[in-house]
Amino acid sequence: MAALEMDDEGLKALVDAFYARVRADAALGPIFNNAIADWPEHLDKLAAFWSSVILTSGRYKGQPVPAHMKHKDRITPALFDRWLALWAQTTDELMTPPAAAALQDRAARIAQSLQLAMFFRLDRQPIPGPARRTADATDLPQRSVLP
Repeated sequence: MAALEMDDEGLKALVDAFYARVRADAALGPIFNNAIADWPEHLDKLAAFWSSVILTSGRYKGQPVPAHMKHKDRITPALFDRWLALWAQTTDELMTPPAAAALQDRAARIAQSLQLAMFFRLDRQPIPGPARRTADATDLPQRSVLP
């Protein structure tokens, strides 16, 4: 099979093939199938997303973080790994090696950003404060008293 082109048509075909695999995947399928009511509409949105990310087309107008946060109780970091593995397999099969590498790199960065947004909480981390000391007379600036 000839590799798909890195254009809107090729990205749409890639997205369609990839999400057919996601929907059939034992781990990912139930989550995606439960979350997506209108697959044709969602696939068009995802194709616009990848067009914007890879081709800088500006076609995507959504907000990925809030969209994923709605499903935070069902999404784990391990599922991101599964998604990325399936993405790598699909892009390796359908794209040229340089295109597959570019798509995989971008997907890994996006997954990392989403995971940080979804799972990293500053309020759960100890926050180092400045060292506290009690001031004494030796810490105060010395003023000279001029006559």
